[in-house]
Amino acid sequence: MTTLDRRAQLAQHFPLPEDIPAEHRLSAPLHQRHSLIQGQLVEWNGPCKTVLSPVCTRDLATGEAKQVEIGSYPVMGEAESDAALDAAVAAYANGRGAWPTMAVAERIGCMQEFVRQMAQQRELIVKLIMWEIGKSLADSRKEFDRTVEYIQATIESLKELDNGSSRFVIAEGTIGQIRRTPLGVVLCMGPYNYPLNETFATLIPALLMGNTVVFKPPQYGTLLFHPLLEAFRTAFPPGVINTIYAPGAVVVPRLLASGKVNVLALIGSSKVADHLKKQHPKSHRLRAILGLDAKNAAIVLPDADIELAVKECLLGALSFNGQRCTALKMLIVHRSIVERFVQRFTEELGKLKVGMPWEAGVSITPLPGLHRTAYMTEALEDAKAKGANIVNEGGGDFCQTLYSPAVVYPVREGMKLYREEQFGPLVPIMPFDDIEAALDYVITSDHGQQVSIFGTDPAQIGALVDPLVNQVCRVNINCQCQRGPDVFPFAGRKDSAEGTLSVADALRAFSIRSMVAAKQTEPSKKLLNAIVQDHQSQFINTGFIL
Repeated sequence: MTTLDRRAQLAQHFPLPEDIPAEHRLSAPLHQRHSLIQGQLVEWNGPCKTVLSPVCTRDLATGEAKQVEIGSYPVMGEAESDAALDAAVAAYANGRGAWPTMAVAERIGCMQEFVRQMAQQRELIVKLIMWEIGKSLADSRKEFDRTVEYIQATIESLKELDNGSSRFVIAEGTIGQIRRTPLGVVLCMGPYNYPLNETFATLIPALLMGNTVVFKPPQYGTLLFHPLLEAFRTAFPPGVINTIYAPGAVVVPRLLASGKVNVLALIGSSKVADHLKKQHPKSHRLRAILGLDAKNAAIVLPDADIELAVKECLLGALSFNGQRCTALKMLIVHRSIVERFVQRFTEELGKLKVGMPWEAGVSITPLPGLHRTAYMTEALEDAKAKGANIVNEGGGDFCQTLYSPAVVYPVREGMKLYREEQFGPLVPIMPFDDIEAALDYVITSDHGQQVSIFGTDPAQIGALVDPLVNQVCRVNINCQCQRGPDVFPFAGRKDSAEGTLSVADALRAFSIRSMVAAKQTEPSKKLLNAIVQDHQSQFINTGFIL
């Protein structure tokens, strides 16, 4: 089959407009015209950006495939971002606002009300995730449900954290009460690949700890937050959360340059993070919680269970088309088994279903836009020009946004795929003879998120774990790299992250320990008892949240 034939075959995966199942269609394009500022839904009458879905439809007469228009959202500017920031600053009020001084139990009550309203929007939000970023229906549902579970788990973790602080500590003649308090105004920006879950992994703990927020949705995955604006508006006091729809390059440096942002919460690239942090006039005051680049490797040892390694590496490399920071982006396989591994990997890859997000059992779905297929092709051509081969039939063929995964072998130093994070359906494989070569790849990488090891020799795996845990933040044994469970710490070394996220760690990341202290004297005891008994302070209390 020629390349043209394969591309024509790919085009057939795009439906005719009338062939899209009724239950999976959006009832109408969603043209968002409001932002949330100071507790008000402010109407926008300026320029807007058209949202094109990764999903294309075919014209029956011409056979041409075009991306489906699913809506639009505002393209705001500096004045609107200033208004959002000013609203967040006013709501925080130097720590005197209603939200930062509110009792933890009351903040939890607000969040529970938000979750109640959020759950009512499940069907629409799931559809928008699917149509905006091309994620399969099953994974879109999983993302929504996992996010709700994450919020509930964070609430329970906050109860435990606060209850543990609801007592006085006496040491060396001093009475103290230690609690976690908010940091101030948080600028929150999430990624397109997990637009709901990853965004809320920072947004929710930031809110629960008493911070106020300026929220900029991701470029892809903007519309799905529209159904939540009313819930944000009614569940939280005015100004606690404010949204801005504007090009990041236009407004984000300005927001940080104001010096009014206390925390930068960004899931994105290290280059962007470096640039943004420098904009703050007092960078030492800026707390940064960052989830950044990753180039996670799998090291497949000569005694590895080939079938297990292939299964896990296939999932790790190509779940959601490889568009995950935790994806396996380099497979390092011992030369003695590499040919067998490549053969089995490509055989299993050939069984993956290519299609539209709503199709049952689909694995490979369209990429967000034509720029992503262009980058994949560029990286692939670079590898081929420098001696690599595409070892699976049809690998690298594409039609519009639909791109056939390509297994590239052998990959070596000097190719884009050797060091660059491809963030897509390209699977580079490199052989190794000496384990030091595999270790050297991880050690010399600019990234340090995770690694996977596949093997069966306890001595060898144990010897590898010890140096690797000092290079990355999670070593996975005989399984793919992944974020969950959410109670586990999610972090990275080098250029991969700053700060640690998990259900408990995120609450700490968006807060700081503060304390009240008094001498251990009778007058002090009486004073503190009176404050507690008469509920004179939200901070000084011994209440217990059930």
